[in-house]
Amino acid sequence: MRIIISLIALFLSVILLQLSSSGIGPLDALSGLRLNFSKFEIGLLGSSHFLGFFIGCWWAPRLMGSVGHSRAFAAFTSLGAIGILTHMIIVDPYAWAIMRIASGLCVAGCYTIIEAWLNDKTDNKTRGRVMGTYRVADMGASMFAQLFIGLLEPAHYVSYNLLAIMCCAAILPLALTKTSQPITPKAPRLRPKLAFQRSPLAAVGVIVAGLTAASFRMVGPIYGEEIGLEPNQIGYFLAISVFGGAIAQYPVGWIADKFDRRWVLINLSLSAIVACSFTILVSDNGAAYILFGSFLFGFFTWPIFSISAAHANDFSNSEERVELSAALIFFYAVGAIASPLITAHLIDSFGPEALFTFILIGHLGLIIFGFLRFRVRPTKTIRTPYVSIPRTSFAIGRLLRRSRK
Repeated sequence: MRIIISLIALFLSVILLQLSSSGIGPLDALSGLRLNFSKFEIGLLGSSHFLGFFIGCWWAPRLMGSVGHSRAFAAFTSLGAIGILTHMIIVDPYAWAIMRIASGLCVAGCYTIIEAWLNDKTDNKTRGRVMGTYRVADMGASMFAQLFIGLLEPAHYVSYNLLAIMCCAAILPLALTKTSQPITPKAPRLRPKLAFQRSPLAAVGVIVAGLTAASFRMVGPIYGEEIGLEPNQIGYFLAISVFGGAIAQYPVGWIADKFDRRWVLINLSLSAIVACSFTILVSDNGAAYILFGSFLFGFFTWPIFSISAAHANDFSNSEERVELSAALIFFYAVGAIASPLITAHLIDSFGPEALFTFILIGHLGLIIFGFLRFRVRPTKTIRTPYVSIPRTSFAIGRLLRRSRK
């Protein structure tokens, strides 16, 4: 308990950062619709966020090494706040895309710093409790942020000011903490081919996880508006998916530790296809059915990244797991960067059901690839423990490294 209390400043910063960063995507989508942005332009905003996220994962360790953790954190949150505040100064979709790159930089940079800090302050005895608290803070704030969107007026300066205030407030706990800054860790090398060398199925799995999450989070508000949901219902639609993913972690993790993880991935993707199909079919049947479809969607899709990562770690050794983590997040970003742009264009061309059709096709591809991998090699009988892994930064591998030994 003492270690959790000593790190409470970091957890408060995570909560405030998540309330801001998880709110900007849906708010931008709803604001874009209000301002008559095209669906392609709204998709561009989501893709720009993940482009900034990827750049931030690279840049953050280097900035930490130059100026230290606290100053780097302040720099990244300042970038995020500037990006949010300038939305209502320059109302243009392409200017907003640049601002969303800044928000992606902010998210990746801040999480890299926080995860490096947590890793430095924990050991084998406390890492599990710290990671559990970290995930509760992260996912709880993310879910609340989606609900908060229903209360914000789209395309209004007050809404963006509130998110910017929370982003700025994230600096305060870290700036005022008496906990000493950690020694700057060496930045992991980015070797994308390492993921394919250890497990091609895991690499494809995290790509599908990226395109699924980015499409739903960034373009989901367009889907909700197209099928007639009110702004507060769109908030529930997004939040209940996060809730479904959160409660899935324990039962799905237990199954993944007991059975062949390839079969678990295939069955999760099969269930995701069913959830996508159900959500498409009930889109005219009222909000209750749509929300239930969102819950099923989150339950079956959120664990795919963590199970893919666990499967890749089954074929790796402890020395390369930090670099493997970086490689997996690289492929997650590959799937995430383009998918909002693609799904927004598909919705514009074929209607709202194209969102879940696109995701469905991605999971169908994962199933086919999974069956092909059965013909190549058997799985490991000794498995690394399943850990619910946030897709936050390349530094997450350090925080999880010892727990997977």
